[in-house]
Formats: sequence, C-alpha cells, structure tokens
Amino acid sequence: MTTARAAAGTASTRGRRVGRRSGDQRELAILATAERLMTGRPFAEISIDDLARGAGISRPAFYFYFPSKDAVLLTLLDRVTEEADAAAGTVLDRVAEDPRTRWRELISRFHDTFRAHRAVVLACAQARATNPEVRELWAAVLERWVRCTETTIEAERRRGAAPDGLAARDLAVALNSMNERVTYATLAGDAPAVAEADVVDVLLDVWLSAIYRSTTPPSA
Repeated sequence: MTTARAAAGTASTRGRRVGRRSGDQRELAILATAERLMTGRPFAEISIDDLARGAGISRPAFYFYFPSKDAVLLTLLDRVTEEADAAAGTVLDRVAEDPRTRWRELISRFHDTFRAHRAVVLACAQARATNPEVRELWAAVLERWVRCTETTIEAERRRGAAPDGLAARDLAVALNSMNERVTYATLAGDAPAVAEADVVDVLLDVWLSAIYRSTTPPSA
C-alpha cells in the first residue's frame, strides 16, 4: 500500500518530545513495557510509575521521553499502523495480477499485524471514546486506507474486472469499517464474533463479492 505507507511517515513523531531522535533504547523500553503490561490489564490501570519502573528509569526520566501516559499509547498506535502499512507494501499496486490472491494477501497481512499487537489495538479502540487524539489519529489512518482501497476499486473498474455500482469511496468506507469492527470483535472476544482462524477468509469473501459481484474475479 505505497500511498498509505508514504503518508504514515508524517505521523512518526506523534507523542514524543519534539527534536528527540526516535529509537532511543529507553524510549523503546517504555513502549515495550506499556505493550507488555497491557496484555494483562487495562491501559487506564497502568501508571507512569509502572512504565518507568518497567523501563528501568525514574519517573522524572520518563518525562524526558513522553509528556504523558497517553503519548505512549499514541506512539504505540503510530508504530502499529506503520507496521501494517509496511506489511501491505505494494500489494495493492499488483491486484490486477491475481485479484483474489492479492486481496487475501492484503487482508491477511493487516490481520496478522493487528493480532501481533492485540493489546495495543484493543486499548486504542477503547480509548477512542474518551481520547480525542487517539480518535483523530485513527480516523486519519482509516482515511488513508479508504483512499487506497477506493483507488484500487476504480482501477479494477477501469480494466473491466469490477462492475460499476456504488461510489467507489462509499464501498471502500463500508469495507474498511467492516474490517475494523470484525477484527476488533474477534481480537476482543466481543460476541458475536468470527473465529480467529476464519476471519481472513470471511472478510475476503465479502470484499470480493462487494467489489466484483463474484468471488473469482478475472486476472489481467
């Protein structure tokens, strides 16, 4: 997803102190501590002292890297979405080669990334209701993915593989929103939910049916 990956780079310093070099080992230790602790308890119950102690630094030193606990969550969200963009790579540029394979590859890579960072994904999903910055960041990320999907649907229509129908953007919004909800429900165990082993196949079938009116679209 070349377009999305390029756009993702603009947000890579969100939440960190301006002017600091990303990748400092203590900064990474804070982030790793936060993600580890979130696998066992809600983010709201994790304190700055917990983060500092887990990273092997003092509480004052924590503020040298992050202005707040929420900034840690925002940075983790940045990192996960950048990882998803990187995993997607140029798959959307090659959809016409083999649509079913390429769409499955895209959905699978995103799902694998979110599953690998389940605690971050669930914490951010919950924080969106009360944290405007998390909500704004996720909306921007989703908008990037919608635009990339819209562009690909339009390209598939131009080559005659996908029929005209709903506005490509509306279809892209609906499909990405569906992925968001289905993925969250599965990762959170929020019934009713699709079994984790079946998520990619279920989402793929819906995407192909919605875009091509068929689950076996023609290759170029």
